Amino acid sequence: MSGISELFDLAFDIQELFLGLRWKYCFIGGLTVQHWGEPRVTMDVDLTLITGFGNEEIYIDECLRHFEPRVPEAREFALLKRVLLLKDKRGFGIDIALGALPFEESAVARAKDIEVGDGIKLRFCTAEDLIVMKAFANRDRDWQDVKMAIVRQGEALDWKYIREQLGPLLIYKEEPEIMDRLERLREKHNRRTL
Repeated sequence: MSGISELFDLAFDIQELFLGLRWKYCFIGGLTVQHWGEPRVTMDVDLTLITGFGNEEIYIDECLRHFEPRVPEAREFALLKRVLLLKDKRGFGIDIALGALPFEESAVARAKDIEVGDGIKLRFCTAEDLIVMKAFANRDRDWQDVKMAIVRQGEALDWKYIREQLGPLLIYKEEPEIMDRLERLREKHNRRTL
């Protein structure tokens, strides 16, 4: 069985767990890039789980019952950094962002069930939300993912929504120049006028 197939199986298992617990979540990162942008190698499953502020321990402890920690003091790390780093028994990484911000809640609410093969559907963030997350992260690999999502999704992208969501996050991060970089990419790879 190929690595990507095993990752989709792992993602499906996580989804079944979260659905059974009635948790709000969506997949983000490499698996969603496979759908919205350009297929690339990924060896982990990334998702956002809505925990709110103040209830994180309940979610963290339940996840730790099902998966192994990937770092020492994973619980404390998650409470401090708002990301729970886990792995499954095969060693595949699982990164769970503990969501509570309005943008995260919006991304989860807007997520779409996408068929990934053999009738299996996974709840993926939208292309717009993926672009917001990747631009906010502002790493070289993320910008390549943003570019490919723009190229692949083209005119279907809702740029008004992207700006409305990313703008306040960049004020918080104090890096408004990220929006300029995103606009330059949009101009270069998507000629849609707004």
